[in-house]
Order: sequence, then structure tokens, then C-alpha cells
Amino acid sequence: MDITTRALGGSGIQVSALGFGCWAIGGEWRDTDGNPLGWGPVDDAESVRAVRRAVDLGVTFFDTADAYGTGHSERVLARALGTRRDDVVLATKWGNVFDERTRTLTGSDDSPAHARRALTASLTRLGTDRIDLYQLHIADADPERAAALRDTCEEFVREGLVRAYAWSTDDPERARVFAKGPHCAAVQHRCNVLQDAPELLALCDELNLASINRSPLAMGLLGGGHGTGRRLPAGDIRSAPPAWLPGFGAGGGADPDWLARVDALRSVLTSGGRTPAQGALAWLWARSPRTIPIPGFRTVAQAEENAGALAHGPLTQAELAQVEHILRRA
Repeated sequence: MDITTRALGGSGIQVSALGFGCWAIGGEWRDTDGNPLGWGPVDDAESVRAVRRAVDLGVTFFDTADAYGTGHSERVLARALGTRRDDVVLATKWGNVFDERTRTLTGSDDSPAHARRALTASLTRLGTDRIDLYQLHIADADPERAAALRDTCEEFVREGLVRAYAWSTDDPERARVFAKGPHCAAVQHRCNVLQDAPELLALCDELNLASINRSPLAMGLLGGGHGTGRRLPAGDIRSAPPAWLPGFGAGGGADPDWLARVDALRSVLTSGGRTPAQGALAWLWARSPRTIPIPGFRTVAQAEENAGALAHGPLTQAELAQVEHILRRA
């Protein structure tokens, strides 16, 4: 069995088992109250080098969103890929409304008309004629209105603008609504060794969907770089975490209980010469043959470390059981 590639559901699209999430390379952006929504300042030239290095190392799946950096992530990704666009599978998202000039998220729009406007804008920023996987970015959208958006996505597929689509949501019943569409190929949801998602993984098995895993490193906690007392800069979303972002306290310090669990897992995650981050990705691959983790990155070094996980492959079933035992005890 090839452990370096995975299928996007029944779409016929094959991707590397590891994707790269492009939220962080969007740079700084904020909500209307001034709270940070990015991961702090970025060096666009370094981001470009990191994307290109990832492609060189076999990563063929890149996940972004129109809102990341209010369009900036899409633009940087397009610059990085250049003539190699056809070598990769591009996923982006829509549903948020933002002011690109002030880098501010201003709201959301779940109308079919906005979906078409957003798609046109993303195609332009990404410098491409089609989106391989188009994802609804409003996690709690009304299911009936989402059903209309699913039908709109089917129109995009017929027009050749989109190859497949998905919903980014942690609610299995909402994911089920989109999955009724013939070209729905995935659900994007949070999943990591500290925050398992058994219901969504079961749904993916039932409906032949790919499980695209955001926060595979628990917003960096599983990367091994957070210690008690470390504070994050003001432009980083983790410095003023919203309610949906557990694991960090006000002021950006990591939750000591979460750090204790990470420490307890360290020995099994670093088996076989893996780094903690590589072990966390290996856990996801062992968890299901449908998982495609999409860790974030900002540097070439991070790109190399994440891509290096592919060579190690998934944890063994014995190691998976060991993780379960440690977490139950913790």
C-alpha cells in the first residue's frame, strides 16, 4: 500500500498524504474589534521558498482560503507555484467577507451570489482557471442555506471552474448535507492526537469522503516548541485566543494541562527518529486511511520538517494503542 498518497474521496483526485495549510503565510489580519486572526508577521520571500521546497519534497496538496490575510495567502501561493500550478492540487475556501485594503474580516455571506463572486476573485488571485477543491468556510452555516450552496458548487463543477467541493465544519450532520452532492469529496475538520474526531472519521468512511485535518499540530502545541511561560506576539491569534481555540490562555501562554499531555506523549511520538510534529502527523495517518493533515508553515525549515514526516509513514497499531493508553491515564 502506498502511504505517501491519498484519494480525495471518490473524485478521482490523488494528493500527497500530507497537505500544507496556508493560513499562516497570509500574514497579519484582524476582525473589526482589532483582534488578530493571523499568525503574526511573515516574510513573503521565505513563504515562497517554503512552498517551492515543499513541492520539491513531494507535497502536492495546498489548502488556503480567500480570507487568510484577506487575499494575501492566495496571492503568495500563486507567486510560489508559478508554472508548477498543474503539479499540485489547490484547495481554497469561501464564505467570509473582508476588506483587503485594511486587512479586516467584516462578516460572512452564505448566498449563492457571493459564492460566485468569491470564486471569481479566488481564481484571479490564485492565477488559475479552476479550483481543485472548493470549501465552504462558514462552519455553522444554516443547513438549508448550505444545501443551496452545495447546488451552486455543482453548477461550478459543470462549468469546469471547480473539480470537487467540501465543507469545513466540525459538525457531522452539516458535513452530511454537503455529502449529498455527487461531487462532494471531503470534509475539512479539526483532528489531532489531543482532539480526536471519531464521529467525523466514521462519517468519512460511511460516505467515501477524504478527512482533511486542520490543526493537526494543535495550533503548534504538538510541534514541541511551546514551554510553560512562553508568550506569543500580539499579532498572533493565539495571543488573544477566540472561544473556538482551546489550549491557549489569554496572553498567549499554552495551557499547562495541554502541555502536560504533550510531554506524556513525547516518547511514543518521537519513536523511529521522528520529531514531535512528525509523530503527531504519523498518528493521524494511523488513525484512518482517509486522513490528510494540513499543518501550517512559515519557513523553509518548517516545510522540510513537515514534509519529512512522509518518509516515516504512520505510527504502528501498537503505537496507536500506546497513545490511547497514555491519554486515558493523563
